[in-house]
Amino acid sequence: MRQMALSLAPAPAPTLRNFVHGRNAELMSLLSALANGARAERFVYIWGVRGCGKTHLLRAMGAAFAEHNVATAVFTGGELQVDIPQCEVILADDVDQLTESDQERLFNVYNKQRDGGGVLIAAGAVPPARLELRNDLVTRLGWGLVYQVHTLSDEEKMAAMIEHARARGFSLNREVIDYLLKRQARDLPGLLGMLDALDRYSLESKRAVTIPLVRELLSEPPAEG
Repeated sequence: MRQMALSLAPAPAPTLRNFVHGRNAELMSLLSALANGARAERFVYIWGVRGCGKTHLLRAMGAAFAEHNVATAVFTGGELQVDIPQCEVILADDVDQLTESDQERLFNVYNKQRDGGGVLIAAGAVPPARLELRNDLVTRLGWGLVYQVHTLSDEEKMAAMIEHARARGFSLNREVIDYLLKRQARDLPGLLGMLDALDRYSLESKRAVTIPLVRELLSEPPAEG
């Protein structure tokens, strides 16, 4: 039953709506405008530490453009094997991991998007000036708007977890939240996925969501003392 509850609770598909803004309100306003057709700013570079939500945002933008029937292609560092097709929107993830040949491809893609009126949204682990890439590509990535994707504070994660639980129809107390923050992956999608698993396990076992239930789901021994 425990494994079933965990396996049946995949993370929800990334959207702009289910990204918790935190200190990223200005960035979210820009991305929403782009997704809805605004083209005053066509080049955006976002960066931040692992788990801050960069990939979530790129996937969410891909879904948003698809809703508007905008041709979009994804360019992922370390995985590209073929040339990127000509599309109105290019989403380039993990650019800090690009090989030399992929750097050249992205450089050419940037120029095509600039000349053709397209959009390029790129993401990396560090600001453009700290990217260990060819200089002309670094320069171009820094020409557009650059935003750091700020991680959520614990208070913001708690608020998001409480709201997520409320939307699923169960209450979540502070003890359970603290327990999950200390013992589970601290990125928000991972935490919300665990709440989904807890909800399923709670319904299957007909018990409230408590720390003993969390321990049982995770197959952890009870605390001593």
